[in-house]
Amino acid sequence: MYPKDLFPHKEIQELLDLYRPIWALGYAQQLMGWDLETYMPEEGSLARSIASQEISLLIQKLMTDEKFIKALERAEKLEDLNEYERGVVRVLKRDLKFYIRVPPEIVGELSRITSEATIIWRSAKKNNDFNVFKPYLEKIVDLNIKVADYLGYDKNPYDALLDLYEEGLTTDDFQRIVDVLVPGLKKVLDKILSEGYYSKPHPLEEYKYDVEKMKHVNSEILRILGQDPRRLRLDISAHPFTSGLDMRDVRITTRYEGYDFKRTIFSVIHEFGHALYDLQIEERFRATPLSGGASLGVHESQSRFWENIIGRSKEFTEAIYDLLADNLSLRGKYDASEIYRYFNIVRPGLIRVDADEATYNFHIALRFELEKLLINKEIKVDDLPELWNNYMDKYLGVRPKTYSEGVLQDIHWSMGSIGYFPTYTIGTLLAAQISKRMMREIDLFTAIREKKFEPVREWLREKIHRHGSVYPPKELIRRVLGEDLRPEIFVEYLQWKFLKT
Repeated sequence: MYPKDLFPHKEIQELLDLYRPIWALGYAQQLMGWDLETYMPEEGSLARSIASQEISLLIQKLMTDEKFIKALERAEKLEDLNEYERGVVRVLKRDLKFYIRVPPEIVGELSRITSEATIIWRSAKKNNDFNVFKPYLEKIVDLNIKVADYLGYDKNPYDALLDLYEEGLTTDDFQRIVDVLVPGLKKVLDKILSEGYYSKPHPLEEYKYDVEKMKHVNSEILRILGQDPRRLRLDISAHPFTSGLDMRDVRITTRYEGYDFKRTIFSVIHEFGHALYDLQIEERFRATPLSGGASLGVHESQSRFWENIIGRSKEFTEAIYDLLADNLSLRGKYDASEIYRYFNIVRPGLIRVDADEATYNFHIALRFELEKLLINKEIKVDDLPELWNNYMDKYLGVRPKTYSEGVLQDIHWSMGSIGYFPTYTIGTLLAAQISKRMMREIDLFTAIREKKFEPVREWLREKIHRHGSVYPPKELIRRVLGEDLRPEIFVEYLQWKFLKT
């Protein structure tokens, strides 16, 4: 029985009862995905891909069952639904649209091929071998084109894929963001590079660290931020990620490369932001369609807020200085101001996940352009490596020398996630707007300096996290900020931080 004060109508209760096994299968699928990236032996990929395919098909079968469809139709006809019940109906209608329109053979094949492709990508990246991954990517792109056609769209087939990750987002919407953001970023980046302070090479970029000591540092940082070890665990994977299985079970990962310690630190802080969102969703939403975040863009705003606004701040650098100095043998070599500069190096680079605040969104603009061309059949997978390199040169003036630092660097395409990347920019921009709004109500930087993060966590819980997926992302953003997404605010934030203007 679901909480009657949240879901008073018996029609909604009946619908949620039918949804419960669908939720359980999704839970199992997510746990399998976490295991695939962390502990599963490579040779386990074949059986895992078969199991994943069968679960995907079973979810589709349950959702498209006549009993489930009629229960949803009955619920939708009710005129006095409260906001939670309207949220349930909205989310399930979106899910049902996918499963009704996309045939089971496409759903199953996409699940199977991506389970295999993730393992192949990992090897291809390690061995700098695009050709071994190319046939998998060709199949994934072809399947995504078919998915877009089955789902339908008004103007651009890429719209159908964007909407899967960011409800209501269209190609035109994101193009308008890019058209404002890229020129603004270019001006800021040119100014930062010309002044030289933040772009000057730092010895800590090559500084080697002991992995065991670095694990201790990361654990302490999580404790400082407010980790509850009974509900959140940290593991290692090739590509850092978060699996929010439940409000009481969230798994995050990082990676240890043995040098340039800011990479692993900011991966941990970034994933903590995602984890906190999942941990602070209203617990009474458990096993309902409301138990996830509003969208990937809103989710990304939380990780970018903790990573950039908090983690890269001067106040946080000073707050964790002793932790870093004592465990990484930095005392007497580098003071807090030097570590702050190291944390905020601005330099055009090849790798998205290591990019600084001023260059990061150029990486997303590149991926947006390539995905749009792929889904519109204007280019082929064969064209990607050269086009990737050309766009890197165009946006940042750098050119990859290997596939691994170019077209193979991200896991997303191997997972079938075409349309996902724009949510990173949406989240990055939102993080700046959220911090600006938050600072009207709490003394954010004093809280950071004093390592008192409870008011920050509570503000985010009250305004964003607890609502889960009750509201569409655009509505939630307006509720929190009193305005829509505004890319110019992020440009102003960079000017304030790096140029003091």
